[in-house]
Amino acid sequence: MLKEFKEFALKGNMVDLAIGVIIGGAFGRLVESIVADLFMPIIGLLTGGIDFSNLYFQLSGAPAPTLTAAREAGATIAYGNFITLLINFLIIAWVLFMVVKAMNRFKKKEAAADPAPKKEEILLTEIRDLLAKR
Repeated sequence: MLKEFKEFALKGNMVDLAIGVIIGGAFGRLVESIVADLFMPIIGLLTGGIDFSNLYFQLSGAPAPTLTAAREAGATIAYGNFITLLINFLIIAWVLFMVVKAMNRFKKKEAAADPAPKKEEILLTEIRDLLAKR
């Protein structure tokens, strides 16, 4: 059973998957930093300094000045966090689209390169040409 598990765990697909998960996690943190540190300040500047993470509707309790206080007071809809996550998702989707587009362009160039004809094809072409001359 241990031998079977070792074979399963060391298969190429499992290792590729593990590497993909690790790179995906690092990529996710990178995109979160891009959103939080680059895009959100620019969006905040364009919208007059609005900090999306503190936008909320307080449904119950006394009005509170901060999101934390509003949550402690009662039911609160924190829609600002949703806006931030939506922007984060759109950026990730756009970056992945660009990566896939670049990969597809590379594959097309690879496929466009005409492979050298095989020996069989060369022989068949010569036979065809000889028969055409008769």
